[in-house]
Amino acid sequence: MSEQLTITVVGVGAMGLPIATNLSDHGFTVRGVDIAEARLQLCREAGLEAYDNAVEAVDGADVVLLAVRNHAQLTDVLFGERGIAERMKDGAAILLISTVGVAAVEQTASMLGEMGISFIDAPVSGGPVRAGQGDLLVTVGADPEVLERYRGVLEGMAGNLVVVGDKPGKGQALKTVNQLLCGVHIAAAGEALALAGELGLDLKSTLDALMSGAAASFMLGDRGERMLDAHTEEGAEVKSRIDIFVKDMGIVTAAAKTAGIAVPVAAAAEQQYLQALARGMAAMDDSSIITIASPNGPKGDNA
Repeated sequence: MSEQLTITVVGVGAMGLPIATNLSDHGFTVRGVDIAEARLQLCREAGLEAYDNAVEAVDGADVVLLAVRNHAQLTDVLFGERGIAERMKDGAAILLISTVGVAAVEQTASMLGEMGISFIDAPVSGGPVRAGQGDLLVTVGADPEVLERYRGVLEGMAGNLVVVGDKPGKGQALKTVNQLLCGVHIAAAGEALALAGELGLDLKSTLDALMSGAAASFMLGDRGERMLDAHTEEGAEVKSRIDIFVKDMGIVTAAAKTAGIAVPVAAAAEQQYLQALARGMAAMDDSSIITIASPNGPKGDNA
């Protein structure tokens, strides 16, 4: 099946590019689309077809995988002035890997359904390294027939493929819960390491110790390493931006409000990201959230 399918990946950023290269390694014909020439050059270096025009790139594609930032980008890519929905071939499917929220996906799936285009709601979690290894958590909401038709693509991306419902929106629902925990864990890791620094502890030794005990988490281990660089002149390497978690935590708290439940811990974490946004940190790595708790950096040997 992989040899028969052409996949166009719209958005070859931190997650889109490793997903695209991994799917190519699985035998799919993969095209990459982006507005940034630097990202297109990386596509070419990886042996992928590269396009700066999404309309041209979706011509003849069986699956269009969207790695967009938010609902507004999703709508523009599909239905905007140069939208791709009307240019897709009959029987093609949209596969959305981004976190945009349940309502946004339900609305989009309805609009595409009226055009005869299938929609696979498959947000992913795990980060760029695991994306390149095909080891992501992929939470899927899709019509069972559509799911089976494109299962090979999903399995190519996934270390853990979880089908959570038979219609678009269910994948977003589980991803919303996932992002509640991720957003809280990053903010908590930042506060913990900021406190360690204020207490004069060596941050690298502290991180190693914490990761060997009950306080360990994926986010502490992954973001913690970059938090050690947050106060340097170069700053932390950008792998996941602050503004992504501003968006995601907004989705979390909005979903909780709609569901009628209180999420005070998530709401507190959201305020941390909003503070960072207000300080002009939108494009910085989300590990830089440590600087909200400790703006002047750690004391002692870590300073």
